[in-house]
Amino acid sequence: MALEHQGHPDHQGHHRHHGHHGDTDIDWAVMAPMLESQAELFAPLYQSVMAWLARQTPEPGLIVDTGSGPGVVSGLFAEAFPGARVVAVDGSGPLLERARARAARLGLADRFGTITGELPGALAELDYPADLLWASNSLHHLGDQRAALAAFAERLAPGGTLALLEGGLPTRFLPRDIGIGRPGLEARIDAVEADWFTRMRAELPGAVAEAEDWPALLTAVGLKHTGTRSFLLDLPAPVDDRARTYAAAVLTRLREAVGDGLDADDRATLDRLLDPADEASVHRRNDVFVLKAHTVYTAVRPV
Repeated sequence: MALEHQGHPDHQGHHRHHGHHGDTDIDWAVMAPMLESQAELFAPLYQSVMAWLARQTPEPGLIVDTGSGPGVVSGLFAEAFPGARVVAVDGSGPLLERARARAARLGLADRFGTITGELPGALAELDYPADLLWASNSLHHLGDQRAALAAFAERLAPGGTLALLEGGLPTRFLPRDIGIGRPGLEARIDAVEADWFTRMRAELPGAVAEAEDWPALLTAVGLKHTGTRSFLLDLPAPVDDRARTYAAAVLTRLREAVGDGLDADDRATLDRLLDPADEASVHRRNDVFVLKAHTVYTAVRPV
C-alpha cells in the first residue's frame, strides 16, 4: 500500500499507498501507523465507493482486497457487507498482521482472512473464486497490466465483479497562489510526477506499454464493463491535525521523489512548506485543504 495505496509518491494509497510491499528496504512495521491513519482519512470516500458497489453486488459471499496494506479498507468492506467473508492479500507480512489485529478489534475476525504474497500469483491461494475483487492502485505496479487483469478475472466467480481503482485527479492541498514562491506550484509538481510515473512503469519487470483505457482493457480480458464513477474526498480549510499531517507526509514524499525535477525556486518553496518552524508551512497555515478524486471501474465475469 502506497502511502497514498501505491506507486505515485502522491498515491493515496492507502494501499501501498510506494513500491511493492515486498520491497526489502522499507520497514513496513514502522510505516504501518501512518498508512492506517491516511487510509482512515479517506474512509468517507471508500464508504461512498462501497455504497455504489453494493447496488451492483448486493450480497457477495467472498470479497478479496488485493494490495490491502494494513487492512483499513478490508475492514470497511467487512462492515459494508456483513454477510461476506473478506480476504486481504498483500506482500507484507507485518502489514497483514496489523490487518488481522484490526479485524479482531472490530469484531470481524471470524470472517476475515489474509494471504501473503505478490500479485497476481498470490491469488492462486484463494480457496474459492471471488464475488467481488477490489484492486486499488495496485495494478499499475505490475509490469504487464493486461496479463494481471486477466489473472484477476480468472479468480472471479461467474457473475463476480472486479472493481478497479486507477486514476482520478491529483491531490490538492493549497490555493494556486500561496503567497510565497511562484504561483502554480502543485501544477508544476504534477508535471514532474507524471514523468516520474512513466519512468517507474517502464522500469518494472516485464513492463508492457499499455494505453490506460481501463474499460477497453477489462473487455479485452473477457469481462463486461458495467460502470465508471469518480468519488471525491473534500476536506475544506481549515483542516484538522490528521489531514494536515497527511498533507505534510505527501509533500515530503514528493520532495524526496521528484524534487530534483523542480527548479531551485520551487524546491525552496516546498522546503518552506515542509518546515514546521515556518509560519508559511502546511503545519501552520490556515488555507490547507484536502481535495482528491479517485475513479473506480467495474466489470463482471459473464455467467
